[in-house]
Amino acid sequence: MLNLLKYHFSRIFSLTSFLLFKSSLALASVLLLSHSSELQALSATTTNIIQGSAPYLTLDGGITKAYDIDGLLSITLSDGITITPKQQSTPFTPVVLPRAGETFADISMFVPSSTNSISLSELIGDPYNYWGDDDGDGQGVNGVTATGSLRVTITDKRGKEVSRNEVVSVCDNKKPYKVELHSSGSSLSTQYGTPNTSTFEDNTATYYISPTPSASICYLKTDNMPIDEMKDFKGPIDIWEPRKGFVPQSTTSASYIRNFPTTGADGLYFYLDIVGSGPLIWPPVTQGGITASMIPNKRGTRVRVTLTGPEARDQWNDDKPHQIPQPTLPLTFELEGKDSNGQTVLKYGFVLQKWFVSRGNKSESVANTAIWCTSLGYRFPQVKDLTNASCSNGNVALCKGSVGATPPSNNNNYQRQIGASLLSEWGRLLSYPDYRFTLYFWTNDAKDSINNFMVSSDDGMISHNSTDWYYNGICVYP
Repeated sequence: MLNLLKYHFSRIFSLTSFLLFKSSLALASVLLLSHSSELQALSATTTNIIQGSAPYLTLDGGITKAYDIDGLLSITLSDGITITPKQQSTPFTPVVLPRAGETFADISMFVPSSTNSISLSELIGDPYNYWGDDDGDGQGVNGVTATGSLRVTITDKRGKEVSRNEVVSVCDNKKPYKVELHSSGSSLSTQYGTPNTSTFEDNTATYYISPTPSASICYLKTDNMPIDEMKDFKGPIDIWEPRKGFVPQSTTSASYIRNFPTTGADGLYFYLDIVGSGPLIWPPVTQGGITASMIPNKRGTRVRVTLTGPEARDQWNDDKPHQIPQPTLPLTFELEGKDSNGQTVLKYGFVLQKWFVSRGNKSESVANTAIWCTSLGYRFPQVKDLTNASCSNGNVALCKGSVGATPPSNNNNYQRQIGASLLSEWGRLLSYPDYRFTLYFWTNDAKDSINNFMVSSDDGMISHNSTDWYYNGICVYP
């Protein structure tokens, strides 16, 4: 009986061992097959090229990346907003800058603000290093190369080219500005990596730019504009806007001398044409015996500026008048428009260098006019004190030998210029009735032994006549 039990137990143990062995073999086969499949899959994957990312241009260390022409020709405003060529602007729907008083240098682009053109090879080197590659390609000597170039051109509404450091004007003679960015057809490549090149085709992007509204003085307008459209009285586009007036040349005190006016006389006046301010308070300014008084209109869009100073009305008929005050020229005037809190909102400055005193409607010979001026303590003026007319066209016999102010006019009439005589600044003096200017002024310049030159206060024309004839007088200091 015991032997029989041992026999059955032995059979059961052998069967169990056999089954366990078979299971192990099956499991091993499955594991081996699985491992073999993984090896085959891995081998199949690693035979393909690993795809990375292309190199790019960047202004901000890789935050914004330019892989194509839209990125290369994009611009970024001071508030961080990026504008691309696809976001079309027009003269009627321009890009508006976010802050007042900005210059074109405040607009970021791949052309650095210190230049208007640059090669891409310069951009990827020191001091710019305007490139990147997320795979780390392009490091080392000759690791990255670039071809092509970029150029920017900025023009105002009149087509005049402006610099990158110019303040974007709110005045209608300049805005909107046109910014043209051009790529000559460029590429950026790294020595290794796939892909290793970004290509930028030949293209031009055009943006129209306007400033955010702010207070500004746009023009200095005299009271005699219509005549300036009848002849060639118009000055250079930089300083003179037809039907509008002189354009301010400087907003800094060190160069106020570039602004209108540099000459003056008692009773002469001009207007500040203003945008964006509303009504302001303009206190009078007195310097060295001359006062500039301001009267604004109700809306604050125009301010009349009147000059008062030494004059000799009560001595027009005196052959030997007594001396009158001499202003301490040159004199710098800074006109300030203040709000209701007394804060200065606008400024305009100019430097007077000559002061004129008229003899009104009193006519005299050259000799008597010279005595009258000397008695006042003033000077008998030369042609160049009164006009910048030139004796180059027309009836040159009238003016031959005369010397007008510079820059000269193209003809025998004044041309609007700052700092080039009384008439070139103030225009037709007959338009100032309160001052009683008359048609012709004698000058101290002799044409010959019996004739002196005279100047028309109407158009600045130079002519001559016998010194015994009677014409009106005007004097100047210094």
